[in-house]
Amino acid sequence: MKQRIVLALGGNALGDNLHEQMLAVRGTAKAIADLIADGHEVVVAHGNGPQVGMITLALEAAGKTAAKTPYIPMSVCVSMSQGYIGYDLQNALREELLNRGIDKPVATIITQTVVDGDDPAFLDPSKPIGAFYTEAEAKEMAARGYDMKEDAGRGYRRVVASPMPIDIVEKDVIAALLHAGQIPIAVGGGGIPVKQVEGNRLKGTSAVVDKDFASAKLAEMIGADALIILTAVEKVAINFGKPDETWLDQLDPAMAERYMAEGHFAKGSMRPKVEAALGFVQSGPNRRALITKLEKAKEGIRGETGTVIMNN
Repeated sequence: MKQRIVLALGGNALGDNLHEQMLAVRGTAKAIADLIADGHEVVVAHGNGPQVGMITLALEAAGKTAAKTPYIPMSVCVSMSQGYIGYDLQNALREELLNRGIDKPVATIITQTVVDGDDPAFLDPSKPIGAFYTEAEAKEMAARGYDMKEDAGRGYRRVVASPMPIDIVEKDVIAALLHAGQIPIAVGGGGIPVKQVEGNRLKGTSAVVDKDFASAKLAEMIGADALIILTAVEKVAINFGKPDETWLDQLDPAMAERYMAEGHFAKGSMRPKVEAALGFVQSGPNRRALITKLEKAKEGIRGETGTVIMNN
């Protein structure tokens, strides 16, 4: 059955540097093309951790030179990462589809994610970004308005908030492309974080949005049937890494809430994926989420593997 799917790529789908990315997207394109060849409407979302870190480090290094390149806001760094990841990804997917005789345009959408300026995350920025600084350099950065925190004795780093997404600005553009039979790449890196200010103005903010939560919000807003969150493991597990480790084929909301309360899913890895999947499933009727490996996406959407999260 044809489904509208938002596919959230994990970091292993993109590599850690320019060369790795160019190689990784070829394999990634094959997995995405499998879903498209089966007749599904697919939106491709992705993370940007290594890429936005590389951009930030390069710009910060330039800022320390005699050229005094101005420091670039986090929102602009995210937009840069969307462009260069999208460039490689859309070309690889276009080539793979044409090699299969599928003529469908692929386009990267520079996507903005609206966050609430009163989100509690802004009270305690904790996401480290960019280079390490000495205490003196950190004080200078703080004087410029950046939040700086000491990092385990290694120096000081800039930190930003990680607020929850409340809207996707380009959702109607993305839906229109799907309706036209095209393939959008969107909410890269969780989307460019923006706040609604006076009137109709959107303003970038010093934050990063989790790509799984942004993907779930997009899936909700475009009426997707399924959210697929791709990660390094084939299924979600409880007691992960322990002798009584158990891999899960299916979760309902009550089970997911109980396992999270019991501390089974690590905050920095599987927990946000489960939370995002759960949020999407509960956002409307007949919605389901799947967490699995990239190369298992096709089998997963057929119900043959992965962990499915759905209402009973």
